[in-house]
Order: sequence, then structure tokens, then C-alpha cells
Amino acid sequence: MPAPTVSIVLTTLGAGADAAAIARTLIDERLAACVNILPVMTSVYRWQGKVEQDQEQQMVIKTGTDRVAELQARLRQLHPYELPEFLVLSASGSEAYSAWVGESTR
Repeated sequence: MPAPTVSIVLTTLGAGADAAAIARTLIDERLAACVNILPVMTSVYRWQGKVEQDQEQQMVIKTGTDRVAELQARLRQLHPYELPEFLVLSASGSEAYSAWVGESTR
């Protein structure tokens, strides 16, 4: 049986948001195999016609490609932003790691 396809999903949250609680929810609900929460960073972006600058946390979410739609729907419920970042990157990895992601998100 071929290893499942892995996707990496990127999203950002405000520096004060409880990213770990969101990560635990995604893991508990088997929508993600692993979530990395990166240190606070500065984001510069255009929003509603103005250039904004905020402190944010980057979340790197590893999931099975077959779980991306469900992950997106759930993250939309949990996320405090009006328009959350939701970028999906296809990934290839070792057969063992890919299998673990698949098992962890079933």
C-alpha cells in the first residue's frame, strides 16, 4: 500500500492567541499529526486598503491530504481572524513518516 500524501498547512495567529490550545484541538480531533508553533514574528501586510504591521505566531500543521478540507472547516471555527491564512503545500517525505501522518489523522 503506498504511503499517504502529506500536506503542510500554514496559518498565522496573533501573538496573544493560544496557538497551543488550537494545536491540541487539531491533534485531539485527528485533523493534524503534528503542529509546530513558531516564535512570535513581525508580519507586514495589506488589509482593507491599509498597510498593517502586527506580531503573529506561525503555525505549521502536518496532515494527510485527505484531511485538508475538514481541517480548513475546523480551523475556520477555531481561528479568531476574519480571514485566516490557510496555505496548503504538498509534501513528500519518507515512507515511514508519511505513514505515521496517515495513521495519526485517521
